Amino acid sequence: MNKFFKYIGLMAFAIMTSTSFATADETDDLKEQIADLKKQISDMRHSFSRVNKGITDIQMHHIMGDVAHIERVRMTGPALGKDHDFSGDGEQNPLTLTNPFTFTSYVFFPKDLDPNKKYPLLVFPHQGVHANFNVENGQLYRELIAQQYIIIAPDYRGSTGYGKRFYESIDYGGKEIADAKAARDYMVENYAIVDEDRVGIMGHSHGGLITLMNLFEYPDAYKVGFADVPVSDLIARMGYKTQGYRELYETEYHIGESAFENHDEYIKRSPAWNTHKLETPLMVYGNTNDDDVNILEIRHLVKSLKADGKDFIYKEFEDIPGAHNFARMDHKVARQARYDIYKFLEDHLSPERPFNNIKEMEKASYMFVSR
Repeated sequence: MNKFFKYIGLMAFAIMTSTSFATADETDDLKEQIADLKKQISDMRHSFSRVNKGITDIQMHHIMGDVAHIERVRMTGPALGKDHDFSGDGEQNPLTLTNPFTFTSYVFFPKDLDPNKKYPLLVFPHQGVHANFNVENGQLYRELIAQQYIIIAPDYRGSTGYGKRFYESIDYGGKEIADAKAARDYMVENYAIVDEDRVGIMGHSHGGLITLMNLFEYPDAYKVGFADVPVSDLIARMGYKTQGYRELYETEYHIGESAFENHDEYIKRSPAWNTHKLETPLMVYGNTNDDDVNILEIRHLVKSLKADGKDFIYKEFEDIPGAHNFARMDHKVARQARYDIYKFLEDHLSPERPFNNIKEMEKASYMFVSR
């Protein structure tokens, strides 16, 4: 009898073991399927981004076409570099990494330009990490065009709407800065109506970071700059953001390490740690209820500028509706804020048709005036 029970026990153990192995195999298979599904979803996201980009381009012509000629031009910036990593989707052609990097920019020419004159140029890097240029805030661009500014808006490396490889070509706070400068140089070198002595740069949020770093790295290229609620201190930013946000920067095709692991790299890419390089007239905006760029980042930037003895204009707004996007809103405080920006730019770029009052600005953007 004991032998019988021992036999039954061995049989049960064998069955349980085989079931365990089968379950493990099924689990591994399921994991592979989930990983494959995640990759498909990721690839589909880039496909959808291309579709969305096409839709926003159509909107751009609808919103701006009555006041501007719009061109979509291709240009090059610095090469990715031999050490650039993608997300492991196959071998790379070495020339892809060493050739100049190709990207697209949008150019807006006021429709009533005189081809025999020269006009000021504004470089307008878009906001957002992995975003792209669009005319969601069309009133802003209509206001600039009404003053007879030529605008170039680069979709620098890492922008969305151009596929996975372009997305993973990002060099946050690095070569994307050089892409914005390349867009500036393209305009100066290819259009006789652009006055190379009247070039400014302005940007919002991450575009503000690119604006500041362009002023710091290429002081002779710009006459003036405006940074609206700019990302300013990546060390502080990684401290108050979520782990999911931090992981975006730690991926192999991005910075590749955390701020804890390589704080020097994050400092190198942070405007607040590079203020000693400023030589260009600068205006900065901040808003105390900003829900994206915490005011502490901008205050650090301001303290650094002051410590380095720099001359600049800073306006800190108190809990203005719109938070991170307050200056692009449609209320009176936002309109006054934009008007003040334009007067600051006017002092250094002398546009052909500067606004004399806010009502002129409102007519340019909204076709009406407020009470």
